[in-house]
Amino acid sequence: MQNEFLRWPRVRQLTGLSRSTVWRLEKNGQFPARRKLSANTIGWSAIELQDWVNSRSTVAPSHAMEAANV
Repeated sequence: MQNEFLRWPRVRQLTGLSRSTVWRLEKNGQFPARRKLSANTIGWSAIELQDWVNSRSTVAPSHAMEAANV
């Protein structure tokens, strides 16, 4: 499988996270590191990002409702 690199709009779409949250998680080693693809372009490994998404636990519907009411 050939790895492709995803740009910010696709990363945001897949994760639902803001730029600042991604930056903070990256800084703490809790999110895949961005890669410099050219002088003005960065991207994230699609494979690493998918692994990260798959590692996130799901929220039970009752917990999701509780969080929404807080």
